Order: sequence, then C-alpha cells, then structure tokens
Amino acid sequence: MLKIVQATCTNGELVLSEKLSPELEGKTIQFLILEPSQSTQTIDDGESKIHKFLEKVNNYSFRLPQDYQFNPEEIYEQ
Repeated sequence: MLKIVQATCTNGELVLSEKLSPELEGKTIQFLILEPSQSTQTIDDGESKIHKFLEKVNNYSFRLPQDYQFNPEEIYEQ
C-alpha cells in the first residue's frame, strides 16, 4: 500500500493532516520523513499521476463471473 500523508511535528510528535484508514488499526507502519522542498512536489505529482492512471483503469475494468477460469490453451486455439 502506498499513501502519502502530510504531517506536522509538534513537541516531538507527528500530527497527521488526515485520519488514517481503520484498516491500519493495530498495524505497524513505516514512514519516510521529507522536509518541504521541491522533492515533495515531485512525490505529490507522482501520486497524482498514479491516481489518474488508476481512475482510467477502473473505467475500463469489469467483473468476471465467479466461476470463470482462465484457460491459456484457449488462446492458442484461435
């Protein structure tokens, strides 16, 4: 999972700009500290590109039937 969240350090503690997902409750997470600079702008741009890509993928996605099984031999029959 990749998620970029901004935080402010106050009295030695990180105060997040948004709440984390309840799915993370009880889990240990890793984080990387970057000081505000042009490098964080690059990350924000990259995250934006990822979100745009995933939106496009979701527009062209569809659900397969539950009983669907991929048969590689079927490809070669055509």
